Amino acid sequence: MEAALPISGLNCNVLVLNRLYMAIRVVSARRAFSLLLKDLAEVISVEDAGYLSYNISSWIELSQLKAVYEREQNDFVRTVRFEIAVPRIIRLLGYDRLPRQDVKLNRRNIYARDHSLCQYCGKKFSTQELSLDHVIPRSLGGKTTWDNLVCACVYCNAKKGGRTPHQAHMHLMKLPVKPKRNPVINLRLGSDKYSSWKHFLDHAYWSVELK
Repeated sequence: MEAALPISGLNCNVLVLNRLYMAIRVVSARRAFSLLLKDLAEVISVEDAGYLSYNISSWIELSQLKAVYEREQNDFVRTVRFEIAVPRIIRLLGYDRLPRQDVKLNRRNIYARDHSLCQYCGKKFSTQELSLDHVIPRSLGGKTTWDNLVCACVYCNAKKGGRTPHQAHMHLMKLPVKPKRNPVINLRLGSDKYSSWKHFLDHAYWSVELK
């Protein structure tokens, strides 16, 4: 396969399954194609009656049909000689370890859990305009935990200061909790583009690690 020219398709997300069809992580299409070309993985395509598997050669052939009949439902990477559809799901052929079940406590996951909404005023902000607030301030013994961190806009964070919400006469939109599944994946599942992921993510204990 020749070097691809546009990069937009290569930046799409691909769900990775282990050999036992359990979801383990999400990678870029660029990484997925690398695994396919090395015969370390196969494409899993969800169909009405189940799902089918394809190696890289058969996927290239199928992509020619998708380009004609299902172009709007797919993303494509164009090479010098042909177009290839970006797979939504791939399965590793020699990896059967179980997925990690813990959800990482980091800024990206908290923003995703709170949908980038300030948890005090309820307004949506860009990530650059949001900060993290300790509900119980660290100066009062508050911990850096899922149930003590929320998104807050700069104004609300400054207004609250080093006080509890009760002391500052402010109210949380909802109590912060640790999500059962990676919250970034929940956002992806809201897009029709990634609807096929639901077949492998319908168990809450599966936690997909983003790489």
